[in-house]
Amino acid sequence: MTRELLVEMVGKGVVTPTGLISQGRGEAYDYLMGERTIAPAEDAERAAAAYMLEAENPVVCINGNAAALDAPGLIALAEAIPARIEVNLFHRTPERMEAVISHLEASGAKEVLGREPDERIPGLEHDRALCTREGIWSSDVILVPIEDGDRAEALVAMGKKVISIDLNPLSRTSKAATVPICDEISRATGNMLRFVGEMRDDPKARLKAIDAFSGTECRRRTVDAICDSLRAGFE
Repeated sequence: MTRELLVEMVGKGVVTPTGLISQGRGEAYDYLMGERTIAPAEDAERAAAAYMLEAENPVVCINGNAAALDAPGLIALAEAIPARIEVNLFHRTPERMEAVISHLEASGAKEVLGREPDERIPGLEHDRALCTREGIWSSDVILVPIEDGDRAEALVAMGKKVISIDLNPLSRTSKAATVPICDEISRATGNMLRFVGEMRDDPKARLKAIDAFSGTECRRRTVDAICDSLRAGFE
């Protein structure tokens, strides 16, 4: 069903053909993790929710694949925090920007940023550096699901706390992120929503979740879980 949805979204201009390759790569890692939320991912989702709640200007950054795969979940998460939503695309054209933003608006999003960029992310070439001062540029904590490594690294270099959703624990995005979530996007947003609800009125729990989290250790535990899953296949 997910694959058919993405093919449909290619036809609507929301997803590019290269986005299908990205999805296939992610699915492979999901298989290796048993197509479930593993413990290190849940710890990352808890820390991510805490970071977003503690932020002064949290932003949920959405690209074509993320919009196609879980627009309702990302919108609900942004509303719950609350956080701004901004669309940023690797393969950017005016027509595709409009397609992605219109898809989000049709799914219930309000005041989506990105149509009229007025800043550029330092260190990036071409149009993928375009962003808005109100959103990505001034954010202190930013959620970047299914992101490319170059931009994740550039956002970290700007001093931002970057939360990634990337099933590959060895990707440049996961390595660069402050909080690397290695989970399927709809499971990740659902878990983050739950933790936002649990910690909204509990600042001590938020600080505890942040202080206890290590991105490097989380990725190491994720790789260990994958290895355990592979070994289990021979038992």
